[in-house]
Amino acid sequence: MSKKKILAYNILDYEKEFIPQWQAKHPEVQVDFNQVELHDDTVELAKGYDGIDYRQRSKLSDGPELYKKLHKYGIQQLALRSAGVDSCNLKWAKENGLTITNVPSYSPEAVAEMTLTHAMNLLRHIPQFQSRIQKNDYIVTGLRSKEIPQLTVGIIGVGRIGSTVARIFHDLGATVLGNDLKENDDLRDILTYTTKEDIYQKADLITMHVYMSEDNYHMVGKPQFDQMKPTTLFINCSRGPVVDTDALINALEDKQLAGAGLDVIENETQIFNQTFEGQPDIPLKAYTKLKSFDNVFLTPHVAFYTDIAVENMVKQSLDDTLALITGKHTDHEIALG
Repeated sequence: MSKKKILAYNILDYEKEFIPQWQAKHPEVQVDFNQVELHDDTVELAKGYDGIDYRQRSKLSDGPELYKKLHKYGIQQLALRSAGVDSCNLKWAKENGLTITNVPSYSPEAVAEMTLTHAMNLLRHIPQFQSRIQKNDYIVTGLRSKEIPQLTVGIIGVGRIGSTVARIFHDLGATVLGNDLKENDDLRDILTYTTKEDIYQKADLITMHVYMSEDNYHMVGKPQFDQMKPTTLFINCSRGPVVDTDALINALEDKQLAGAGLDVIENETQIFNQTFEGQPDIPLKAYTKLKSFDNVFLTPHVAFYTDIAVENMVKQSLDDTLALITGKHTDHEIALG
């Protein structure tokens, strides 16, 4: 009996070590990998394979032909090494018999820790102090901080990650408000569920933990920023397009916000995981603008980037791939409607 064959697209250097670890426990499977994204010009690499595994933030294709080709090659699944599935067109996948899986919980702690990192940097005015220090200005006037027990923290999206964030801030003494499509009774001792509007109006710190979908596109824009207090700190460690970047920049310029922490941003694939060292500018002008604010804390989509999270993303996606290509099911299958 021939081995099942899996092709993993776009394996990055920091993911490579986990492929042989997984394969050592599954000698009946051959896993090959490359360092290119899955798009129309690379889909033919999938010929001859039983299963496909990939991770990328750019769309697979602007049309259905890629999905038709995968179906023609006998591929019946796509396993994403990420929680977000917005790179894949679920309608076209369904039409071509593809089952989609993701890794919904590679490490809630990793993203929650990064959220706390952003919160602490903003709360303690670290970007402003660093800006002053760079100019040899060591005056502290105007940058006195509040402490966490003084804060009302609002969490938009109280799933695996959002609930972990809620527990952290509750344990540190904050009052925690939450909003989610589905309320979890187990969390009622650490947070109060309320409306988004109530959070926008009351919270001292607002943090986003929602998935990306058409419904969530620009969930936070000018109308939402207008409701926030000028002392509010705003954090997005979820997905870039849930926040209207231009509206955020305008809110910062108009001092409608006290500061912002961003691990993600719209159109981030233009710059993230690339270097522009020695070049006078970067392609994403909005990011250049955000870097100019001394009350903005930025990281390049690395909230997930821990040993545990990366290992879980690689190995779980391969587990899901193997399950599906051997006629089994996995709890990580995405409902395609």
